[in-house]
Amino acid sequence: MTEQHPSLREAAIVWLKIGVLSFGGPAAQIALMHRVLVDERKWLTERQYLNALSFCMMLPGPEAMQLATWSGWRLHGTLGGLIAGLAFVLPGAVVVLLLAGLYGAFGTAPFTQALFLGIKSAVIIIVIEALLRIGKRALKGIDHWVLAGLAFAGIFIFALPFPLIVLTAGVYGYLISRKDTTTAPAPRRQNSSKAAFVTALTWLCIWLLPLGVLVAAAGPEHLLSQIGILYSKLAVVTFGGAYAVLAYLGQEVAVNRSWLSANEVIDALGLAETTPGPLILVTEFVAYLAGEKAGGVWLGLASAAVGLWVTFAPCFLLVFTGAPFIERLDSAPRLRGALAAITAAVAGVILNLGLWFALHALFGKVSRQSFGPAALWVPDVSTLDWRAATLTALAALLLLRLHLGLGKTLVLMAASGWAINLIQL
Repeated sequence: MTEQHPSLREAAIVWLKIGVLSFGGPAAQIALMHRVLVDERKWLTERQYLNALSFCMMLPGPEAMQLATWSGWRLHGTLGGLIAGLAFVLPGAVVVLLLAGLYGAFGTAPFTQALFLGIKSAVIIIVIEALLRIGKRALKGIDHWVLAGLAFAGIFIFALPFPLIVLTAGVYGYLISRKDTTTAPAPRRQNSSKAAFVTALTWLCIWLLPLGVLVAAAGPEHLLSQIGILYSKLAVVTFGGAYAVLAYLGQEVAVNRSWLSANEVIDALGLAETTPGPLILVTEFVAYLAGEKAGGVWLGLASAAVGLWVTFAPCFLLVFTGAPFIERLDSAPRLRGALAAITAAVAGVILNLGLWFALHALFGKVSRQSFGPAALWVPDVSTLDWRAATLTALAALLLLRLHLGLGKTLVLMAASGWAINLIQL
């Protein structure tokens, strides 16, 4: 296939269209970009696209946004990568911010709560569906199943830190991977380690210097500083996409820090599923709500801005630093082994997320009970919400059996929540 080379203006228009139309989560977004960039426009070859996708799936953070950034970089260098990445993120970020403002103002209204009753039930099945997809890709051997089980037990029963689980799995995968005895093909162009160092240093400064100024000015205990520090940790340890991010984020903001309730975190994911752009924009929603609850709309807006900055600046750092070296991936089996082990552990972390969501959505009262070094979330069975249970069964039918599209499912579930609440009244 002959590659076509567009002008920067032509590419920018296409990137913006992709950003506006990128509904449905990373799988749908990756498929959309493949159709536009490879099949229709022929800007990239199939091999280039798949190699870049493998590279982005090995990075922490949102792989679809990183793939868009790499594609823009491949066509027009750093400026092209910035345009592609920002065009992929900003339309959804605007929508999420508007929805967060509306939720902060009207989230407790009876009508709004009735709509979210259905959306929360759908979120449980959405997470289960994501777990099934990731499990098929990640759990390829007995050791990967064991890793997933240990990761689940570590975070759900023993409340181990997510970064520790990721690090342990990565070290295991690295150590058991065999060295590559084959000779990898030489890259088509030699890459300068000095240039990579300069790129990495530049983007580290862009990411961390504003955060350092913020922490120094506001103090490390201020909410804005806390969001910046927490989200910076998220950016470098959350392999496995947005659901892995949410597993860590939900535990931090709803359990450890009490910024939001469990139900508000579930609502955040439900709304993020309905918007264009990367699903990781749920972090913007959470940051706005935390700020709005702590200090009103202006603190909410500032919190959302800080959250966006420290979520996506590391993405540009990783892509621009690593992009020139994509062709060397085939000669790094130990790295691939480490990342395969991390992905397996992430499956267990997402199982924890699904179970945590389900308990808090289906039961009115859930408490954490200790049993020696272990602690479990235990529901009060008398507080089971029959409406939520019924709607969850409906969501399972629509998504897992009938394979209805995500957008249609969320609309139907919101309407069903409103209808069942109306019937009860």
